[in-house]
Amino acid sequence: MSRDPDQHFDPAAAGVSLAAEAALLEARLRLLQEAIDTVDARIRATSEALRRLRPADALPAGSNSGND
Repeated sequence: MSRDPDQHFDPAAAGVSLAAEAALLEARLRLLQEAIDTVDARIRATSEALRRLRPADALPAGSNSGND
């Protein structure tokens, strides 16, 4: 892609644009990390609830009851 010779590259503007983009990406990353943490906590809570509901004698032979 050729550049228009009348347009000049502005390094300061590019830096500001990249910094703004980085800030948006960091904010999205924080939101995704929080969402992952929430899902992880829900998985742990659900797993624990299922362990409490399962009778100990229903575990297969050789099982360590999920204490990996």
